[in-house]
Amino acid sequence: MSTHLAPGAEGVRTRLFHIIFESDTLGAKAFDLALIVAILMSVAVIMLGTVEAYAAHYGHIFFYLEWAFTLLFSIELVVRIYCLERPYLYLKSFYGLVDLIAILPTWLVLLVPGAHALVIVRLLRVLRIFRILRLMEFVGEGRLLLDALKRSLRQILLFFSSILMVVTLFAALMYTIESPESGFTSIPISIYWAIVSMTTVGYGDIVPATPLGKAITVVLMLIGYSIIAVPTGVFSAQVIRSIRQDRYSEEACPGCGHDRHEKRARYCLRCGTWLDEESEAPT
Repeated sequence: MSTHLAPGAEGVRTRLFHIIFESDTLGAKAFDLALIVAILMSVAVIMLGTVEAYAAHYGHIFFYLEWAFTLLFSIELVVRIYCLERPYLYLKSFYGLVDLIAILPTWLVLLVPGAHALVIVRLLRVLRIFRILRLMEFVGEGRLLLDALKRSLRQILLFFSSILMVVTLFAALMYTIESPESGFTSIPISIYWAIVSMTTVGYGDIVPATPLGKAITVVLMLIGYSIIAVPTGVFSAQVIRSIRQDRYSEEACPGCGHDRHEKRARYCLRCGTWLDEESEAPT
């Protein structure tokens, strides 16, 4: 996303740009924090307005507050657009679309009844807090998790494919054993029951009635308990592998062959051999 200032822009426009789109100054952080507070308050107003008891007593207050927040966010969006050289690029970005959608439903409610509920999308704007905090130390951890997820994707897909086969098998078995009066009216409905049972959620809307069906249900639940940790273990192993690759060097020590050194290490942890081949060892 390009959010460059127009050539030669100075004065108020420049200061507004740094306050609104940057987070390295006290004013910019204060602006973003105030914006997040306003967003949370507006979302709270929308949520409380759906509670009948509150709506009956404070409905008129919620109405005025909602329009106040809409006007505030509309002015903020106009100022954002004013600060940019090419505002259409911002409006096509994720945050631009969220900013636009956050105010449109309230204006559209004048023409389209029911559009007001869409204002809850304002909650997505709280994601700006990552720009305020500049959690760069978490970016590396996020990259490690993504790498681990990519490495374990095939194993996880194979695991879920196996689970799908088990669920389908048990569903077909229960559809054959149980009667439609028990809720097993079709194999897709039985698959729904099998997933609910395997995950031990147990809604209770479909329950086996025969002793054999109950025994099969017990077996399915035990299978669910035993395999629920499999994808977690696979992913955790890949996370550990990613951390090791990120922290440790793959080159072995020329002296003893030890290969578990940190990337910034200059001496071998085991034998003390100089590891930096690009420079001479200190005397």
